[in-house]
Amino acid sequence: MPDSLPIPLTSPLSPAQKTSLINLVRRAAKAEILPRFRNLGADDVATKSSAHDLVTEADTGAEAMMARGIQAMFPHALVVGEEAATVDAKLKEKIGEAELAFIIDPVDGTWNFVNGLGVFGVILSITRFGKPVFGLLYDPLADDWITAEEDSPAEFTRAIGTTRPLRVSEGGELGDLSGFTHYNYLPQDAKPGVAGALPGLGRAMSLQCSCHEYRILARGGADFLFSGTLNPWDHAAGVLILQRAGGVVRMLNGDDYTAMANQGYILAAPNEATWSKLRDHFAFLLEDTKA
Repeated sequence: MPDSLPIPLTSPLSPAQKTSLINLVRRAAKAEILPRFRNLGADDVATKSSAHDLVTEADTGAEAMMARGIQAMFPHALVVGEEAATVDAKLKEKIGEAELAFIIDPVDGTWNFVNGLGVFGVILSITRFGKPVFGLLYDPLADDWITAEEDSPAEFTRAIGTTRPLRVSEGGELGDLSGFTHYNYLPQDAKPGVAGALPGLGRAMSLQCSCHEYRILARGGADFLFSGTLNPWDHAAGVLILQRAGGVVRMLNGDDYTAMANQGYILAAPNEATWSKLRDHFAFLLEDTKA
């Protein structure tokens, strides 16, 4: 008998578990996030790595509530929240070894949230040994969500119960493409080259919120994402959702994305032809760095 067997392509969640998980996220948003939106005091906001890297009581409260609920439903699973991983970096390192890991970004777009902008969301992913197998992108203000599993299409669901499948854009020539770049978070030595490459694209922007960037891409409202910030709570769910919406997402060097990626660049596009054009456009980054 071989030492290990292939993991079957089946959902880690039953339909009832999926519903319970989504409802847990919705309850956490209603209890911990929405009451604090545009209602934060000076003592409710703190900084982490920099003055632009913020954390609030909404982040910590929502993460704690979701983590408790997930652990109750899946006692043997690894739960990795952004805020917990900030305190204990070893949590992130365990993702690749976990047969079932839940990764939480309790308030994605905290800077927007702190400053009263309604562009924030909750990201939840499930990975098997670092490979995303479930993704959820939740908008607390609209109370709607996008989900995907490794064996099912990406779907948009509203609170009233209506669901529809999603499809990425058709792509096109570089000068016609719009998308998202996380320029401010690039390594300093990469910024000049990337700044010179951006005018060759139709429109490059950042919402300061991966949740809504991936939602827009999955709905076909934009064409690409290029990021050198590889936090798994920012990308694992969105990568899977775009792939299940028909898109192509890989590391810039062609490697498959995993939640354990810690260097290089993520590149998302609607199809192989557009991905290749974008890869060639940013290929100069492969010359000096391991992407």
